[in-house]
Amino acid sequence: MSSNLLLKKIKYGLKFLPDKLYIQLYYFAQFKRFCNLKNPKTFNEKLNWLKIYDRKPEYTKMVDKYEVKKYVSSIIGEEYIIPTLGVWDSFDEIKFDDLPQQFVLKCTHDSEGVILVEDKDKLDKREAKKKIENSLRQNFYYIGREWPYKNVKPRIIAENYMVDHRDDELRDYKFFCFNGQPKLMYIASGRNDGYTKFDYFDLNFKHLNIIQKYPQSTKKIRKPLNFDKMVELSKILSKDIPHIRVDFYEVDDRLFFGELTFYHLSGFMPFQPKKWDRILGDLLKLD
Repeated sequence: MSSNLLLKKIKYGLKFLPDKLYIQLYYFAQFKRFCNLKNPKTFNEKLNWLKIYDRKPEYTKMVDKYEVKKYVSSIIGEEYIIPTLGVWDSFDEIKFDDLPQQFVLKCTHDSEGVILVEDKDKLDKREAKKKIENSLRQNFYYIGREWPYKNVKPRIIAENYMVDHRDDELRDYKFFCFNGQPKLMYIASGRNDGYTKFDYFDLNFKHLNIIQKYPQSTKKIRKPLNFDKMVELSKILSKDIPHIRVDFYEVDDRLFFGELTFYHLSGFMPFQPKKWDRILGDLLKLD
């Protein structure tokens, strides 16, 4: 059985398995070895350890794409929050006539139900409804056993459509933070044309030779104008949390909060070179 087929079988056919066993099967499919949950050393091992042993109730609102806006706004201010245009329990409740010509639809409880609407008149509502309803039926927790998602209420939100005209796309700036200390980050670019690239940097904005899931960009990636502010806000939002990834956008010089992620790539994605799995693992201190 191929690795891709095995992963698909695990993700969609083994929901009944307890978390530890599921994690071990998924981890083995990716790394060809089992996850050391008794004495984790690598970053990916420790992320999976946290899934099982670090379960604070507040984590649920921190991954809810609607509730997290209120949470973050109360800490760093509303000026960093992307405006919400509406929130609904079902697709049929959406009043499209009240929405602007451009907007984004996304589900609050996962990372896949996103629809970018560049022209409302050209939106295929039938296909959009199919995608959104498929997402609403899915509990994201079962895919990677990321516990905070288990009890997020499935809803739909609309947000402002945003693009940074300096780069002619919306790039993600993602900071790896450990107990309130950001240590490195990566920039996700190329998503608009379907060719996602990941470029890692240290906090001096020195490019790091790390490849994980996606290739590096062949273009020079500029340092965001709000880089220092991103670092500052990352420290505030990650305080007293063993590890969390804090994501931002930069839109025509303005800084916006993106999301909080507890388990980068669900703790199931190898690093190239492999040494970075251990380097980041050494930064993540478990109590």
